[in-house]
Amino acid sequence: MAKLDDFAFLDATAQAELVRRREVKAIELVDAAIERIERLNPTLNAVVTPMYEQARTAATGELPHGPFTGVPFLLKDLLASYGGVRMTLGSTFLRDFVPDHDSELVARLKRAGLVILGKTNTPEFGILPTTEPRLFGASCNPWNTGRTTGGSSGGSAAAVAAGLVPMAHGGDGGGSIRIPASCCGVFGLKPTRARNPLGPDFGDVFGGLVVEHAVTRSVRDSAALLDATSGPDVGDPYWAPPPARPFLQEVGADPGRLRIAFSTQAPTGAAVHADCVSAVRDAASLCADVGHEVVEAAPEVAGELLIQAFITLWSAGCAWTIDGMALVTGRTPTPDQFEPLTWALYEMGRQQSASAYLLAVTALQRVARDIARFLVNFDVWLTPTLAEPPVPLGTFDSPPENPLQGLLRAAAFLPFTPICNVTGQPAMSVPLFWNADGLPVGTHFIGRFGDEATLFRLGAQLEAARPWTERRPPLSA
Repeated sequence: MAKLDDFAFLDATAQAELVRRREVKAIELVDAAIERIERLNPTLNAVVTPMYEQARTAATGELPHGPFTGVPFLLKDLLASYGGVRMTLGSTFLRDFVPDHDSELVARLKRAGLVILGKTNTPEFGILPTTEPRLFGASCNPWNTGRTTGGSSGGSAAAVAAGLVPMAHGGDGGGSIRIPASCCGVFGLKPTRARNPLGPDFGDVFGGLVVEHAVTRSVRDSAALLDATSGPDVGDPYWAPPPARPFLQEVGADPGRLRIAFSTQAPTGAAVHADCVSAVRDAASLCADVGHEVVEAAPEVAGELLIQAFITLWSAGCAWTIDGMALVTGRTPTPDQFEPLTWALYEMGRQQSASAYLLAVTALQRVARDIARFLVNFDVWLTPTLAEPPVPLGTFDSPPENPLQGLLRAAAFLPFTPICNVTGQPAMSVPLFWNADGLPVGTHFIGRFGDEATLFRLGAQLEAARPWTERRPPLSA
């Protein structure tokens, strides 16, 4: 048992090195991860579709020679198609849906040598910033099982935080990598729009709001994984500016003296919890201590316009998702097959006019330009990741008479992260702060469009100055 758990909190790079040096076999890493999942998942509810047979077959076969050969990995049960394995999107409507092909990202993850052990829990269609779907039930935060893991990549973040796997897939349409990274005390980078491909099924998702990557234990894992998966696919409608060199080479590179703006006020006017303010001020002080110029400043953002335009796209995206899956499955959607909030958002989306959708796109493009102009004078913008520490499970529940209440409550919880989905900029949630209750409170660093390199340099510098990988949540033993 002790031998198996020796691997649990090594990052993916260290695990891959053990395999490369033939100190352990891939099957040993896989069996150790499966043992931890079986032991801890009954409490966490992070993994909802085990793939142990496929994983053990892969680990004992001829794995590709990649940067992560033999390393266990989990896929979020949303967007990432794995041929022959069910993909529910957290919805009863799709509980038996099985895609017949791999998505391009999954193909690249396999080529990197990763061994996929299963699918992780997600809210229905990734709508809410908590992982409490009716289909599978709530995922629990390993730091406090009564608190949210965040969402929509909450199962993945909980799995990494508890040491089930060193990193796991996530997608981000309004903060869904960064929100659970903050709640679970792990590193979460949202890449630049179109850095990773969404094909072959999609060119973009929700008008460019959505991008995929991962939650990781270390900065270097995030960089190396992005090197393995990024770059355009055949037929992509657009792609991110190519990096000057591999992202992994940025880890440990001198970031120079960066000009960092920080702000603690939400552009939407939402209240920000004192712990989240303290986390930002602490991170700003740390940045100054390691040699950066740090000033309090923020762009002018039309907060109400941002909220309304974002909800227009979000509701249209919900309608697009359900109508699209109805076409794929040949089934007719009915209200009983969906959560009440999802169905209410679906009906809202179906009522949107074409002109309302395009006006919302125009409004969000205006917001993107305002923020891009602000970042002409700054290398990085530092904010809270969330407006509150991890909230109790059930916080985003909606009463029957007001099914959209949970969505409105979500807007107060995450006034910062959706901005980068609107602008397409890269951003990272970094686990530098824990509050008096022992809960992680992430800090949010936003880079210029296409400039993950600066974030990786800064993230690695902060990780070296204040290491977080030795922290262990109570639910990890």
